[in-house]
Amino acid sequence: MASTGNTGATRPHIFIQTNNKQSIGAIVSAYSMKRNSAHADKFDVTFMQQEAYPFFSRREGQSYMRHGVKRVWHENDLQSFTLTRFMPPKLMGYQGRALVVDPDVFAVQDVWELLTRDMQGKAIMCRGSKFKNGAFASSVMLLDCAKLQHWDVEKGFNELFEGKRDYHTWISLLMEDRNTIGTFEDEWNDFDRLTPHTKMIHNTRRRTQPWKTGLKVDYTPTEFVPVIGWIMRMRRKLFGDHSLLGRYARHPDRNQEALFFGLLKEAYEKGLVTDAQIKEAMNNNFIRHDSYDVMKSVPPLAPLKAAA
Repeated sequence: MASTGNTGATRPHIFIQTNNKQSIGAIVSAYSMKRNSAHADKFDVTFMQQEAYPFFSRREGQSYMRHGVKRVWHENDLQSFTLTRFMPPKLMGYQGRALVVDPDVFAVQDVWELLTRDMQGKAIMCRGSKFKNGAFASSVMLLDCAKLQHWDVEKGFNELFEGKRDYHTWISLLMEDRNTIGTFEDEWNDFDRLTPHTKMIHNTRRRTQPWKTGLKVDYTPTEFVPVIGWIMRMRRKLFGDHSLLGRYARHPDRNQEALFFGLLKEAYEKGLVTDAQIKEAMNNNFIRHDSYDVMKSVPPLAPLKAAA
């Protein structure tokens, strides 16, 4: 269903960012894209596994700036995959159309509608900014790869540690020409909201990701918010990256929990994710230890609705 690595394909392509910690989520994401499309045979899906690119590991333990705050790069962070979202144009040979998504983004309607969207000459389409500084949500991006030949992830990643760019400015697309960015409806990157209008849901609130419930928190919280950010920075400096952060909470929307585990259950029954993968993920505390029990208890998912 999904491949890993370079591709020279020019037909529409979905790239899912991931790392070892989010590998099960990435598999479920890929499955949701194909399951919920009436055009699944017309596009490809590829995982971008962060650990597969050595230039990331070469910066282990080094400092960079994120939103004006000094941070240390750790490959084992929950979100160490985020900068791979700028790799698809190069992986596509700077041609064709690509959709890149986080591993915690799941299609609930037909992604083909977005893949074939009229981009109106834009290089990038994504969810519009809700921030005063104009930051965009790059966690789901539709890309015209031919227009993004200036994207070189390894070069940009090295510039983080050379003091030439800030992570936030990069990830928020603030380094791009604003005229090259178009926007699509929020429902294509619906933040922690599942409604009849949602097309792709994004579990952005890390503490309540449905597959992490009960595990110890293993991500570094945001540190640029006044007062709270200062407290978080001091906690990290005094006690370590993930100390005193508690445990992941259960998602308040049981429908979102049921969606994830319903998709995981179907992928498991189809052999797209194996017992070995699930058990390894549980042993490494990448997914909750009662995952099998939750899979058994969730109701069957509704089939894809036929296109009108």
